[in-house]
Amino acid sequence: MFDVVLFEPEIPPNTGNIIRLCANCGSSLHLIHPLGFKLDDSKLKRAGLDYHEYTSIHLHTNWQTALESFKGRRLFAFSTRSQNSYANIKFKPSDIFVFGPESRGLPENILTSFTPETRLRLPMLPHSRSINLSNAVAIVLYEAWRQQGFSGGS
Repeated sequence: MFDVVLFEPEIPPNTGNIIRLCANCGSSLHLIHPLGFKLDDSKLKRAGLDYHEYTSIHLHTNWQTALESFKGRRLFAFSTRSQNSYANIKFKPSDIFVFGPESRGLPENILTSFTPETRLRLPMLPHSRSINLSNAVAIVLYEAWRQQGFSGGS
């Protein structure tokens, strides 16, 4: 099923929520260092409840090592600086969704390494700056899973 990548996540409760989300959707989670928290952070654990054991979590020391593990798969970068709506994409079960840190999003050099067609955004009102990271991941993951008929779900 889909993989979620958090590039240098900063806020433990967001990552905890995403751990729980991934556990409930059958997705793997990849965390790219440096993290803005320790993995034993109480806020991370509280938000993730007891779902850590039901989620495959992969740690990567940097973006390059993460990319090496994704060879042959489609990657999509999500950013408010992108023009293409995620709603226009036909997702495949092996797709990977990449999200940047809460305070700044994906760095320009990483974002521009994606083709324009694979740089996506979630529509918002013009005056809005961003959507909470865990909410954005949930929107994308559930749309992609919906497109697969919620395969494996009940």
